[in-house]
Amino acid sequence: MPSKTKDEKPVRYAYGLTSALLVGGAALSLVTGHPAGAQVAQNDDSRMAGVVPRAGAPESFADLTEQLAPAVVNISTRQRVEVAANPFAGSPLGQFFRQQPQQPQTREGTSLGSGFIISSDGYIVTNNHVVSPAQNGTIEEITVTLPDGTEYAAELVGNDAASDLAVLKISGSRPFPFVEFGDSTKARVGDWVVAIGNPFGLGGTVTSGIVSSVLRNTGGGAYDRYIQTDASINRGNSGGPLFDMQGNVIGINNAIYSPTGGSVGIGFAIPAEVAAPIVEQLKAGTAIERGYLGVSIQPVDEDLADSLGLQKNRGELVQVVVPDEAADKAGIRAGDIVTRVNNKEVTDQQTLSFLVANVKPGTRIPIELLRDGQRRTVTATVGKRPTEEELARSQMFSQDGDDQDLPQTMPSDNLIGEKLGLQVVPVTPDIARQLGAPADSKGLAISGVDPSSDAAAKGLARRDIILSANYQEVTTVEQLEAAIRAAEAAGREAILLRIKPSRSSNPIYRPVRIR
Repeated sequence: MPSKTKDEKPVRYAYGLTSALLVGGAALSLVTGHPAGAQVAQNDDSRMAGVVPRAGAPESFADLTEQLAPAVVNISTRQRVEVAANPFAGSPLGQFFRQQPQQPQTREGTSLGSGFIISSDGYIVTNNHVVSPAQNGTIEEITVTLPDGTEYAAELVGNDAASDLAVLKISGSRPFPFVEFGDSTKARVGDWVVAIGNPFGLGGTVTSGIVSSVLRNTGGGAYDRYIQTDASINRGNSGGPLFDMQGNVIGINNAIYSPTGGSVGIGFAIPAEVAAPIVEQLKAGTAIERGYLGVSIQPVDEDLADSLGLQKNRGELVQVVVPDEAADKAGIRAGDIVTRVNNKEVTDQQTLSFLVANVKPGTRIPIELLRDGQRRTVTATVGKRPTEEELARSQMFSQDGDDQDLPQTMPSDNLIGEKLGLQVVPVTPDIARQLGAPADSKGLAISGVDPSSDAAAKGLARRDIILSANYQEVTTVEQLEAAIRAAEAAGREAILLRIKPSRSSNPIYRPVRIR
């Protein structure tokens, strides 16, 4: 499988699900039959009349493209990315460079994507990953290029990682051509669609195809529902629009399923019914709050259904219930099969995560479930969904079990990773629970170890907890970094760490060489 690039969004498939980007490129036309000064969307019904026969696809997509392409834009970013100060770390030359003064190093990075203008005053919709920095990076500039080549500096108005959506704003002396969202709930399998964009940076490109599936679930996330299409979508298409034959934006091109990194006829777009409300909240600067039960779940597949005598592809099995969250308070237990949420059936296309995420926190909802073969209904007061970063951290160690031979998460390019070969996170009550430690545990949990480091040679491992450094308690990353700097300033070549090993209740001391 090819390595992931910046605009890739992996999804749980046998092959990578590669993100796509899109840009428009056609002659700009603002000629309308409306009074001077009136602002009308490029896809307004009065403009679209006669462009496409209502009975089906036209003999040519040229008129449709000419009408819509002016509102599709190219989006590029310039960013500053921190890199390791010692490029030879882990090699024989690394020892020499460790003895030299090290200064933080940076490199310039770029990303490329697409978007579309949704109002005459310059609001633009795109994917969040198009305008998000790389790891250890900072976005310094976002540039929007219209099909006529005019460039504008763009402001990031708001972004949402969970739905992979972002809103930008550009300003100009003239009204901008724009398009509007349509009703994606009316999309049917077999309908014609058109994508306009910038695959592989080739400039304005138009592709057509049909809706292959509606509301395709690719992984069970809170907003992991897509319109699937065979319209050719490639890297460089992310954030661009998917149009129906009436010129409505029914989706935002987001990702592809591919064994090669190129289009194989399976592309995915975020449905307008999901995107439009989030875009409005981002424009308004309103905080996006999603519902949360606090459970880990598994779909009821054929084997699970057979083992319990259930109908397959209906309901989800509760694997873990997070203490003190909404599900726990409602009496939901591990092993329950949740079949309906808020009077809506749980299915492959309408997952528990999706249904709950779309409920306002604080709302009381009925949840139907099966327990020991008996149907039950409980009432839960929906909690507030944590951020994606908080969720990732809360699941950091949850799949490890007692297997210490799992592949290590490699240290990131920060001071602790550079000097000690470790990646660490503060111990929170949730992480303590994952580690099997008391809820009031303090310290830094090791989430990754460089196998070539002295820390690895001294036996430090993932799931161990660092309690102190040179006899000073460390509960934050900054405190450990300060201890490393103090040791170096004192001319010391090692630092003494007090460790609580994951398989022992007795803390031990380990001197670790600073590289």
